[in-house]
Amino acid sequence: MGAALVIGACTLTGRAVAKAFAERPRQLRALRSSLQELETEIVYGAVPMQEALEHLAARGDPLVRKFYSLVLTALENMRGRTAAEAWSEALEKWQGSTYLTQDDLVTLRVLGNSLGVSDRLDQQKHLRLAGEKLALGEAGAWEVAAKTVKPWNYLGLLGGLVIVLIFI
Repeated sequence: MGAALVIGACTLTGRAVAKAFAERPRQLRALRSSLQELETEIVYGAVPMQEALEHLAARGDPLVRKFYSLVLTALENMRGRTAAEAWSEALEKWQGSTYLTQDDLVTLRVLGNSLGVSDRLDQQKHLRLAGEKLALGEAGAWEVAAKTVKPWNYLGLLGGLVIVLIFI
């Protein structure tokens, strides 16, 4: 019974690590897609920032919807403060529920500092730059995931078997 518990715990640990590697590129893709939608709303639709954020909070990937909902909540609770401050506050709350790296979060933080403070074309430049950085991160994340997901899955199981064999 103990051996089965050790093997099961190690297998689940290996799968949890593998999930982190597998989820990061998916999350980056969803985030990049939402930034393209935000660009479309702001630049081509001439929609005010808050309304564009409401649209994004209502559709798309659940994790990304959560982020935009946090931004909207921060905007509503922070009367008289900037969109950049609301973006930063939401990012701090949201980052714990993602598999994004610090580089990904820095890209989003820098983007947040430029939203709502300039004209549409300048915001478009910032959105595209952030999208390109996230696309580079996504490409690297897919490569890392391809190399590490299977080994971590097997490592968890085999690690558990090794531990059980040592104690037998």
